[in-house]
Amino acid sequence: MAQATHELNTPIDPAGRPAPSPTPGTRQGALGRKALAEFLGTALLVAAIVGSGIAAQRLSPGDVGLELLENALATAAALAVIILAVGPVSGGHLNPVITLVDRFFGGVSTQDALVYVVAQFAGGVTGAIIANTMFGDTVISLASRHRASGPHLFAEAVATFGLVLVVFGLQRSGGARLVPFAVGAYIGAAYWFTSSTGFANPAVAFGRMLSNTFAGIAPGSTAPFMGFELLGGALGTGCVAVLYPKFRPGARDAAVPQLEDR
Repeated sequence: MAQATHELNTPIDPAGRPAPSPTPGTRQGALGRKALAEFLGTALLVAAIVGSGIAAQRLSPGDVGLELLENALATAAALAVIILAVGPVSGGHLNPVITLVDRFFGGVSTQDALVYVVAQFAGGVTGAIIANTMFGDTVISLASRHRASGPHLFAEAVATFGLVLVVFGLQRSGGARLVPFAVGAYIGAAYWFTSSTGFANPAVAFGRMLSNTFAGIAPGSTAPFMGFELLGGALGTGCVAVLYPKFRPGARDAAVPQLEDR
């Protein structure tokens, strides 16, 4: 049994031969590139969210509906193209929940997951700083917009549940290459169909805490948001496991296929 398991898990090259195992140095270099991709992708995502929120607030003052529409369209478009850009390197998680779910299903190792999550939170902070600086605001200013009501928290759980279902449902049904567009569309819609405007991402919530602008979230609301995002992610994981019970664990591309081995 041990021999059979080893053979099943042995990487195969395009010619059908067992691929050589990566050396420790090669693996660390690859993990560094993946971490950089997750950092840059998350930073650009938060910069897009916060920056478009500031621009919307300035261009359409007093019209909250129009501001939200502008913010949602910019976020949806940016999210899709950012995943397309960095996905071939890291899988395009850009979200600790997606990374944790991928770890649960065996798509990433524990070490990789930890590195990804750190890079994502660092990217979220950096993205908020970039957006604030681009628009001449204080580099870091804690948001004052309180969002952690019961309906808002429930909405975050719903939004994150749906995101996990979209990402891993498409992955497991053979539609992994559609994930960037589907995720962008889903998050753009979640801005409108959830009362919380569908953060669905702890790293994004943490970054948005550092900008006292249209897209900001007060520090007192951030931790509850993160908690309900994790809850929604866990429920989504269970749903995916039930819907796709025969899917072989170990799929490594949470968003888009990668160009290099983990």
